[in-house]
Amino acid sequence: MSEVLEPTKNKDALIAVMDQCPAEAVPTESPLYHRKLGTRGAGTGAATVSAGELNLLGHLVIRGNAEEAAFCSGIEAALGVQLPETLKSVEGDDVSMSWIAPDEWLVLCPLAKAFAVEETLRENLNGHYSVVNVSGGQTVVRLSGSNAVNVLKKSSPYDFHDSHFPVGKVVTTAFAKTQAVICRKSADTWDLVIRRSFADYAWRWLEDAASEYGLQVTVE
Repeated sequence: MSEVLEPTKNKDALIAVMDQCPAEAVPTESPLYHRKLGTRGAGTGAATVSAGELNLLGHLVIRGNAEEAAFCSGIEAALGVQLPETLKSVEGDDVSMSWIAPDEWLVLCPLAKAFAVEETLRENLNGHYSVVNVSGGQTVVRLSGSNAVNVLKKSSPYDFHDSHFPVGKVVTTAFAKTQAVICRKSADTWDLVIRRSFADYAWRWLEDAASEYGLQVTVE
């Protein structure tokens, strides 16, 4: 890993920018590595739910003022996507961006590109903003299938009806006895961003909640 001190555009402070990927290949383990999902198969009966970890992605949290034109244009210049509206997510070639709070967004990208994405953001953003790499602190579980929505209904008090939760919507809500950022990717596909410390618990919950529908464990 390497650390670089860079002056900000206002030249009043230095920012420690760190490439968290090691220069040499080392063994890496995702938050659900110990579950050995690659060795799992379909559950009992015909599986109508699939679940798997989208492991080792780059996760960047951005904070700023969506009402500032310069901030919005800087995001678009850096990521190639427009700043998503409230409760929305947007997709680029190899990056996605989701609204988390009125001044907070989550960017997902390939882990190997996370540092380059962070540097590009810092080059294009100005003024009062924050970019933090939280890749090691959370993971993504993809849930899909005709009964995926029923698993979510068993797990969260949020309203997942089509009329209330269309494709592209994203919310942060209670999930089981923890929390997840849930984004609807397609009619029957949902991504759940879960904190690393709760990943094992959330996965075990999903396995139990999906057991009546038959669960196919996928490896992305």
